[in-house]
Amino acid sequence: MSTGPGSGAVRGGIVAVALGCAALAAWSNSFGVPFLLDDGPAILLNPSIRRLSALADVLRPELDGGVTAAGRPLVNLSLALNHAAGGLAPAGYHAFNLAVHLAAALALFGLAGRTVGLPPVPASGHRPDPARRPDPGSPGADMAWAAALAALWMLHPLQTAAVTYIVQRAEALAGLWVLLTLHAFARAAGAARPRRWLAVSVLAALAGMASKETAAVGPVLVLLYDRTFVAGSFAGAWRARRGYYVALAGTWALLAFLVAATGGRGGTAGFGAGLSVGEYFLTQCAAVVHYLRLAAWPSPLVFDYGTATVGLDEAWWRLLLLAGLGFATARALVRRSPWGFVGAWFFLTLAPSSSIVPVASQTMAEHRMYLALAAPVAAVALGLRAWLGSRAPWALGALALAAGAATFARNSDYATARRIWSDTVAKRPGNARAHHNLALAELADGRPEAAERHLRDALARAPRSPESLYNLALVLTRLGRPAEAIARYRESLALDPAQAAAHNNLGNLLFAAGRGEEAGRHFAEAVRLQPEFAGARNSYGNWLLEAGRPAEALAQFGEAFRQEPGSAEYRFNAGNACAALGRFEEAAGHFREAARIDPAHAEARNNLGNVLLELGRLPEALAAFEAALRLRADYFEPRRTLALLYLLHLNRPAEARAHLEVLARARPGDREIAEALARAAGR
Repeated sequence: MSTGPGSGAVRGGIVAVALGCAALAAWSNSFGVPFLLDDGPAILLNPSIRRLSALADVLRPELDGGVTAAGRPLVNLSLALNHAAGGLAPAGYHAFNLAVHLAAALALFGLAGRTVGLPPVPASGHRPDPARRPDPGSPGADMAWAAALAALWMLHPLQTAAVTYIVQRAEALAGLWVLLTLHAFARAAGAARPRRWLAVSVLAALAGMASKETAAVGPVLVLLYDRTFVAGSFAGAWRARRGYYVALAGTWALLAFLVAATGGRGGTAGFGAGLSVGEYFLTQCAAVVHYLRLAAWPSPLVFDYGTATVGLDEAWWRLLLLAGLGFATARALVRRSPWGFVGAWFFLTLAPSSSIVPVASQTMAEHRMYLALAAPVAAVALGLRAWLGSRAPWALGALALAAGAATFARNSDYATARRIWSDTVAKRPGNARAHHNLALAELADGRPEAAERHLRDALARAPRSPESLYNLALVLTRLGRPAEAIARYRESLALDPAQAAAHNNLGNLLFAAGRGEEAGRHFAEAVRLQPEFAGARNSYGNWLLEAGRPAEALAQFGEAFRQEPGSAEYRFNAGNACAALGRFEEAAGHFREAARIDPAHAEARNNLGNVLLELGRLPEALAAFEAALRLRADYFEPRRTLALLYLLHLNRPAEARAHLEVLARARPGDREIAEALARAAGR
């Protein structure tokens, strides 16, 4: 049987196709999963991904540091590519995530296959670890083992947190680039002319730094890999590849620049994030042990763990367990055992998010295990290889099939926002953010009563949350309880006065309640806080128009439709302001534009008729009023105007009578209509 390069390439191609089919099967029910949580600010509200041509904005978006894509130019570029290809249809974003995940699995397959085939590096004073020694003359067995390892890692349900949740492609992209950095180095170690592969390794490391901070471990992992599997010592690795390591370390400069630019991820990470070092460290001890348990038995999986912390009374035994594993890892590293590299992989890849640097937005998150999961999977694969030999791939394959079935089942939990947040609340009932987001999902599904219940649950757990108070006010408005809504908006603004939307909404409620002066102050503040908030400018314009200040109102409406030129409402209101100023020709233009944007806008046609009457263009006015009635047969104003025009100006009593009879049925006690009807009837 041939074992040459061509045969290996064919087998590699078969493995790639098989892994691709397995990935597609496991994630086949994920392409309709909606945008969730941080997908909103990173995709739906991210202006920098709207124009791929503005590459400077795409590669350095002017976003708050807490947004997942901020400071991660390749992540933002990938979102822009998705937007250019398919707008805001989630399927394309999910397909991209799955393609990245498959590419990462193939890189892991290549790395594992090359590593297990390396001859052991002699270590003075002890024999090579048996797990490092490949089966003699069995390249096919090595490939099958590596493929099964990659399949188990790829199909593990813990990976859904980074693959199914769209915006966490940041974690998957960083993982892909780290794996490619290592894989390219492994290729270089066995190449006659290694420079090309070393250059690829450095470029992959650079791409990782532009994807997420977790890629910082890449150069360290390469050095440990070199020392463990190739050079045999740090000094030997440095002597053999000094220039390469200098270039590899240089990629950290890009990461340092990007981290500094986001200001500690907008205050959500770093020592100013609101958590003490000790508190966060103990919580991470519990988190890391929990991740290990999920790697072995992935249930229950939780979409959002919230911001809960753990004290010493809960974390002490986990701290001791991790200390033991850390000691064993250090000992194995000294002995240059692959087990040491596996342990170091696990601890190092989790270090950026699970050490002492607080990440206050989430104290525990399953997507952080994306790259780290390769360590426990490799440990299982090495153990089965040592135990079962050439039969190990079959055992690993069976585990991968079971994992794929579990992944498919987990993806069904993501089917709708309401379903994933209901699942999260059931598993973490103390998580205020989960209750809050379930409330938003309930509201989106037309269930405001359920939304109110969950928002009150969220506030019971986090009473000083301006966001929950704001959304409770929205729900109360929907439920027709404006007085309660006003009170909740006031509470929310007392906690965070910089909420433009809360000022605008409170202004609208106060305006409707006849408290115009106070409403005007809130509208003005909303516009001051967020000048590009078209809705606030529109609200302020309506208030100014009502206050008898049409010129100022027109300025606000003009800014509103400049920001959102596709809004019929803003054009319509601008027409009203122009009409109040006596600029009837200009008003007619706005009303026509509103009717063009929204062909069902009956009010625009009615008001167009009114200004055309002012301009003395009676036939056009009649056509506008008739068009308004075709859209809304019960529309009183254009029917009344038509009736009076036919009766008093055009001497067409029969047509006037037809309209007046309809009006009389609608308003039987209206004296003016009754008198006009009598006149039309000749009485």
